[in-house]
Amino acid sequence: MTDTAALTGQIRSRLAGYEHRFGALFEEYFRGVRATLDAPAFSRFTPECLGLVRDLSLRGGKRMRVAFLHEAARLVTTEPPQALDDAALSIELLQTHGLIHDDIIDDSPTRRGGPSTYYAYRQKFPDHQQTALGLAVLAGDLAFALCLQVLLDSTAPLAVRHAMLAIQVRAASATFVGQISDIERDFTPLPAEDVLHDVADYKSARYSALATMQLGLLAAGEDPARFEKELRRYARLVGIAEQMCDDYEDLFGDARTMGKPTGGDIREGRRNYVVRALLTAATESERATVERALGDAACTEDTVDAIRDIAVRRGVQERLRSDVQRYARLASAEAATWRPRWRDEAVTFFALMPMWSAQRIMG
Repeated sequence: MTDTAALTGQIRSRLAGYEHRFGALFEEYFRGVRATLDAPAFSRFTPECLGLVRDLSLRGGKRMRVAFLHEAARLVTTEPPQALDDAALSIELLQTHGLIHDDIIDDSPTRRGGPSTYYAYRQKFPDHQQTALGLAVLAGDLAFALCLQVLLDSTAPLAVRHAMLAIQVRAASATFVGQISDIERDFTPLPAEDVLHDVADYKSARYSALATMQLGLLAAGEDPARFEKELRRYARLVGIAEQMCDDYEDLFGDARTMGKPTGGDIREGRRNYVVRALLTAATESERATVERALGDAACTEDTVDAIRDIAVRRGVQERLRSDVQRYARLASAEAATWRPRWRDEAVTFFALMPMWSAQRIMG
């Protein structure tokens, strides 16, 4: 076995360990919230809302944000620091908030292999669609409030709690701006590549990668502000590569693996990395086919298949794979510059992770 193969095996093992441990932690957390949530005694909707937030939260996958948090702490120390679990809960509750609101914005029926929170409410209130919408919005808001409350209730020193809250609030603000920019992007006939990079940065990289690393370092006693530029560069590159992967999988992925149908971005009119590459490479008649399908909620599987064929024929599929690998390599190179400063084992995790993650679309 090569050194790289051995290291990626270690990464898989560590990811599985984080996923298993955090799953148990999250279940215990929700048991506590259910027992202590302050709500009127008559209210049935409140515990039902919390139940939907819990169900979506526990349906999480590999918990990559939790892994980034723990590995960022391991850059400094081998001992799990105080407040690391609280930071992990906060990160994943912010993710739950984002997913709930994402599915409202995108009118998505499924998420993580089950019904989205919005559609769960639509099924419960088929004759009261505005009520379903309002309750889904409030479920997302509840998840966001809980993500801050868990840090307020942390046993960490006051200064650490305050700094963690500041990181999470900045991350949430960036995500909201990213969501707004994401919607705005779809009103641009052919968005520039830099626009797509900025949307990926604000919408996901700043909370999924940057904030998690900052929280991990902070919990370990390191001041993340000292390394702001390096962390931002790495997080942005990772965010771009991950968003390219997500856009790629939406057209070329396996619906069973993703837990939702392919072609969703086409039906929603998303002018993402794949669509931009398609519109750039296609012939005039092929562009017309893509443009007619964009934003058509009734777009058929046959039409999605035709667009997929255009993408393969015009080299879009291979180009996206190449771009993902390029940004993953840039992120790995950025992480490698951390070696003189931090623990080599954890630096290796951050250096290998982008390339390992990119393999999911390499066939």
